[in-house]
Amino acid sequence: ATLSTSTACLGGTACVVTGQPFDTAKVKMQTFPNMYKGLVDCFVKTYKQVGFRGFYKGTTPALLANIAENSVLFMCYGFCQQIVRRIVGVDRKTKLSDLQNAAAGSFASAFATLVLCPTELVKCRLQAMHEMQLSGKIIQGHNTVWSVVKGVIQKDGPLGFYRGLSSTLLREVPGYFFFFGGYELSRTFFASGRSKDDLGPIPLLLSGGFGGSCLWIAVYPVDCVKSRIQVLSMAGKQAGFMGTFVTVVRTEGVLALYSGLTPTMIRAFLANGALFLAYEYSRKLMMKQIDSY
Repeated sequence: ATLSTSTACLGGTACVVTGQPFDTAKVKMQTFPNMYKGLVDCFVKTYKQVGFRGFYKGTTPALLANIAENSVLFMCYGFCQQIVRRIVGVDRKTKLSDLQNAAAGSFASAFATLVLCPTELVKCRLQAMHEMQLSGKIIQGHNTVWSVVKGVIQKDGPLGFYRGLSSTLLREVPGYFFFFGGYELSRTFFASGRSKDDLGPIPLLLSGGFGGSCLWIAVYPVDCVKSRIQVLSMAGKQAGFMGTFVTVVRTEGVLALYSGLTPTMIRAFLANGALFLAYEYSRKLMMKQIDSY
């Protein structure tokens, strides 16, 4: 647990610092695709209207979301690897295949969703608050984490933080199969017969980036629907996953589900490369300390 929490703090900070402006652009473009022509247009308009701080709206909940998700994810990853070992009938020390590691990561993500959903809802609402006011969907926006939290509790009660839970689960469970699968496959490729534990920082960065890219390519439309539900529910009752999905496809077309993919892919490569590099090196460091006792 200590290992996963320490790793999550290092990896989560690395993820948010490198990726927050791209994540902000992603949420804005997903929720209001007609407002922006592309990534550059989104960056320019955000800077002109809100200034540099506009790119870092929602940073506090993003950091909390990242640390909470990765703490639970990597803690449960080890636990789920043991479950997979039991299912396939091998002992505790047997190395799992890349496919088995992907399945363990997918199981672990279901637990991570429970801590991720509330913090991500607050983050997305802060990131798209300016657009909600510009579009006239709300008159007065909340500009701080606490004001958003208070607004959710007053309007919907504690369960309001779990708006978009089903779509978050639909994103996380298959997404993390591809995330851990892509990461392990990439490490196997770079190791080329040697031990994967001996890989240097560049292969680890590239493997993490590849894993993150696999996740987002696989589940991006689901994430787009999730962002819509979490942000637009500020203005009143919002349809569930299938209702929102059908409405977007009918009124805006299938391509609207891929709005904001460019900043997401840039962020996915940078942030997840940093995450796995921090994870592997902090894990090795702590294992050495444990072995020395």
